[in-house]
Amino acid sequence: MREAVRQGFNLTTVAEALHTSQPGVSRQIRELEDELGVEIFARSGKRLTGLTPPGAAVLPIVERLLQEVENLKRAGEDFASHDRGSLTVATTHSQARYALPPAVRDFSAAHPNVSLRMRQGTGPQIAEMLLSGEADVGLATEALATYPDLVALPCYQWTHSVIVPRAHPLAADADAGAPLTLARLAQYPIITYEYGYTGRSHIDEGFGRQRLVANIVLEAMDADVIKTYVELGMGVGIVAAIAYAEQRDAHLRAIDARHLFAPNVMRLAIKRGAFLRAYVYDFIQTFAPTLTRPVVEQALVHGDGGRADV
Repeated sequence: MREAVRQGFNLTTVAEALHTSQPGVSRQIRELEDELGVEIFARSGKRLTGLTPPGAAVLPIVERLLQEVENLKRAGEDFASHDRGSLTVATTHSQARYALPPAVRDFSAAHPNVSLRMRQGTGPQIAEMLLSGEADVGLATEALATYPDLVALPCYQWTHSVIVPRAHPLAADADAGAPLTLARLAQYPIITYEYGYTGRSHIDEGFGRQRLVANIVLEAMDADVIKTYVELGMGVGIVAAIAYAEQRDAHLRAIDARHLFAPNVMRLAIKRGAFLRAYVYDFIQTFAPTLTRPVVEQALVHGDGGRADV
């Protein structure tokens, strides 16, 4: 039933997702409806078109039952082989490239028998990976806090920097002690993140508050691409401050922009009600030391993830 909803009620794709046959799926649906004594799917001929009112009422119960089945499996695995398994982390490119490497290195050294997988996407994509069970832990900005079925714990705040070639007029302004303004920044072509990535909404809001139009000439998903085109002289870059390192980016200059754009809150999210194996708690604390196992467990029980200290 759940997979039918996820696949838009297309039984062919449902069968492919479940590695079975379409007649087998149809039979299971009929058996479920016979067992419940109600039709849970609306139909047009033999084609499923949606859920009936009873089906809509049953779906959340099915979701909870399937999650508890998965929790039982994980609990058994945790006791049978407490330090062996897999961990999937969904995150943005910036976190995967700049923030996560030390935590991944330390976690992998402490848990050599845990296979770590990384998935990248926007905030909404990361949330969907968590909700579908494709990922165990998600890392992104404020978007994760808007999903009621996720517990999103604040990790830290981060800000943006403006990136320019070292000979750029804005670099000369900074050397002379002139503060960077949005009006001055708006005079130049801008290269920054695509909407939905790495605090882009705060960049747009910053210009909007002053009724300025940013001349965005190129959008990209990650800071490395943005910096490449800044070096080519195509425009001024706006990136997460963590994405700039003076030694690595020797041809570029970073100008602090925290006074121009609102700070961003990095959040670590997990699916509400999920059973976390012991090594998942270890990974979380390795990445965010303030998020100890008792803190995470309390958030899972009380649903107060959004109120934790940054």
